[in-house]
Amino acid sequence: MPPAPRSPLQDRFDAVRPVVGMIHLSPLPGAPGSDGDRDAIRTRMLEDARRLEDGGVDGIVLENFGDAPFYPDDVPKHVVADVTSLATALTGAVDVPVGINVLRNDAIAALSIAAATGAAFVRVNVHVGTAATDQGVVEGQAHETLRLRERIDADVAILADVHVKHASPIGERDIEAAAIETVERGRADGVIVSGPGTGRETALADVERVVAALSDAGIDRSVPVFVGSGVTAATIGDCLAAGADGVIVGTALKEDGETTNPVSEERVRRVVAARDDVT
Repeated sequence: MPPAPRSPLQDRFDAVRPVVGMIHLSPLPGAPGSDGDRDAIRTRMLEDARRLEDGGVDGIVLENFGDAPFYPDDVPKHVVADVTSLATALTGAVDVPVGINVLRNDAIAALSIAAATGAAFVRVNVHVGTAATDQGVVEGQAHETLRLRERIDADVAILADVHVKHASPIGERDIEAAAIETVERGRADGVIVSGPGTGRETALADVERVVAALSDAGIDRSVPVFVGSGVTAATIGDCLAAGADGVIVGTALKEDGETTNPVSEERVRRVVAARDDVT
């Protein structure tokens, strides 16, 4: 399937079908498992960022992955401060666009951090609807996120998950309806389809269903669909053939394919090369 027309979100990337790499932050101070060493967290982040950029990614998402168990939707101020400090260092160190995801679902914090640090976009796990998660019931706050973006005049795109991983949607909304509502009513700039968990493969049928649903609803194909989990050098071609306009890759880019390990530049190069072979 040919790529969708360029969108304001995709225009932030210097690629037709961007490969976006993940930086999974170590536990921040205050989280279980943290040793409080902010310098070590920053050093690891910047080394991962260098390997991602040198390996050829088109963007990077910064995420407080190590903070589990996560606050459902309102992280403490010290988390916002630490992520802001780290995001400032990251945006100053790389030339690719940076996205912010504050787990589990603090879109207000993510958007505020992005606006303050020059990040290009945010990832929101539950933007519309309601999901049952290990943090309990998480509700979308699109009405607050969109109004805040207008209020603070933030040039920050919203990339929203549909039936996000590590969660089950509450209600009878199938993935097609959820995707349409995320764009039409939630006004997301792009959507993400993922598998059941971190590093777990995304069902290609789900990608195809979302792409078809947006098209059938008359939604401009310039609203991109990203695959958000389980992408590898071996599967990226199939993801793009299913209609994906980009991918977000974390686990497959890490040493030995372990999510919490450092980024492997060679693994990054393999995924990017596999994308280039089919585009």
